[in-house]
Amino acid sequence: MARQQPSVAYLGPRSSYSHQAALECFDQAEYIFQPQITIQDIFEAVQSGRVERGVVPFENSTNGSVVYTLDLFADRTNAYPDISVCGEAYLDVHHHLLGYPASVQSDVNVGLGIHEDPLYNARPPGLRHIKRLYSHPQAFGQCEIYLQAHLRGVERHEVSSTSKAAELVAMDKSRTSAAIASRIAADVHNLGVLDEGIEDREDNTTRFLIIQKGISLGEVLLPRPDRLASLKTLVSFTVDHRAPGALADVLLVFREHGLNLTSINSRPSRVRPWHYIFFVEFFQSAGFNGQQEVMAKALTGLFDFTEKWRWLGSWEDHTAKRI
Repeated sequence: MARQQPSVAYLGPRSSYSHQAALECFDQAEYIFQPQITIQDIFEAVQSGRVERGVVPFENSTNGSVVYTLDLFADRTNAYPDISVCGEAYLDVHHHLLGYPASVQSDVNVGLGIHEDPLYNARPPGLRHIKRLYSHPQAFGQCEIYLQAHLRGVERHEVSSTSKAAELVAMDKSRTSAAIASRIAADVHNLGVLDEGIEDREDNTTRFLIIQKGISLGEVLLPRPDRLASLKTLVSFTVDHRAPGALADVLLVFREHGLNLTSINSRPSRVRPWHYIFFVEFFQSAGFNGQQEVMAKALTGLFDFTEKWRWLGSWEDHTAKRI
């Protein structure tokens, strides 16, 4: 019997930035690609074992952390106890305004100046027919300068992904909506590119994390003399906020063991108001002697200063490997 081909889940539909990241990480000849409607669907698919890997957006260099993903890692109901991060990928993200060109009648109205709304008249002539704008919340945040300059006042609709936005615009028979999405999405959905490169920064980059099921911290801590790459680790924890310096005490544990913190985030714990789950990512340099031993001592030290903590994964650092 032939071995069943493994699957990888990503935030769809096809042509999304998550799809592009997944294609860069996994060989199409070896994996089946399964688009999901939400990031939560990806976590559920991995936890249930329906897929072997999941690709989830984690943070953007312009707009910060993806809170939907952080909330799933927070796992307040213990729905994903076996999920951990096993890799990462970086994708350069260039947004385009997709839609249909203005109709002939719209062009006539523009020429005659027929409109009472001053925001309408302030827009470029080729964009004055747009009444609705669709995209993912992160994409809106990454294009704010352009939107304020050229599409102020246009009704915004948040959807699950940029490719979903393009799909909705393609189905709009009024041809008066537009999407912020990729050039690939324009090709897939036969949409025109009304404007290109509308992101606030040219170096706009999104980091994706690859998640899996079934790897334990104990396996990661096994000695690996052959490990040559730098290592990243993500942990979450809560502290007693009533204790002075509670958070500082936890962070000192990492410093005392020579671990470089590369990011810290927080989300409400929903246990009680103003109580938070913190996420800390730390880095260990390549060739660092005794990587696993140092990590084990640091993580053991968390027991003394946290209410609870959880290891969320360790993986090779790909910061320098831009897609």
